[in-house]
Amino acid sequence: MKFADLHLHTIFSDGTYTPQELISESVRSGLSAIAVVDHDTVLGIEPTIKIAKIKNIEVLAGIELSAEYDGLEVHILGYLIDYKREKLIDKLEVLKENRIERIYKIVDRLKNMGITLEAESVFDIARGGTVGRLHVARAMVNAGLVSSTAEAFRKYIGDKCPAYVCNFRFSPSEAIKLIKEVGGIPVLAHPSTLNKDELIPKFVDCGLMGLEVYYSEYTQAMVNFYLGLAKEYNLLVTGGSDCHGNAKPEVKIGSVKIPYELVEKLKEAQLKI
Repeated sequence: MKFADLHLHTIFSDGTYTPQELISESVRSGLSAIAVVDHDTVLGIEPTIKIAKIKNIEVLAGIELSAEYDGLEVHILGYLIDYKREKLIDKLEVLKENRIERIYKIVDRLKNMGITLEAESVFDIARGGTVGRLHVARAMVNAGLVSSTAEAFRKYIGDKCPAYVCNFRFSPSEAIKLIKEVGGIPVLAHPSTLNKDELIPKFVDCGLMGLEVYYSEYTQAMVNFYLGLAKEYNLLVTGGSDCHGNAKPEVKIGSVKIPYELVEKLKEAQLKI
């Protein structure tokens, strides 16, 4: 039986694996297919595809778009996208600038709390990739301000924490529309993190086509719950580990494996867009 992990990040956003390392770990995990879904960037897709061909691993071109709804951060996964489309590239440039601005705002909030962190230390860790909160957390660990990235999120930069900033200015409906315009399948990432399942039908009305049902932080009860919602709203089912390499060492590639038939269903749905 063939398996897939459809939620992986590389050094081009907030993961620590290079494309080579990502594929090596995927082979070691016995995967047949993966999806590179870096945050607000497509730069990791092509180099990963090139390496994957040698190892006979299928790579789905994807992305994890950051959106904002009523102050909440919402992540919309896009699968099987045409990642070279100018319309997509142009929007990603805007999101990149929003992310840089966000880092300065987070650093300012930390400063107001008496915590000194240089923005440049965050950008140094990102190494030119899409910069995000995980880079802030790693910079805080390096500076001795917290003992772990988990502590940074729990105390300071997690959702609704004192130094949290959203700043995306991009709605879920716009993200869903953009993904479909570039030939992709829009899927709501890790829906439980929103803690607002009542938003799912609203996103469905906007064109959402799938739910990330299988996820590294989910209990079987949660999986069953989201399977039920997917069935209720006629949504495609996806899943993945959300591996970020050593940035989140407890989450391994292939820790969530979904049957390849779910990949086939994504492909079938794409033909109908």
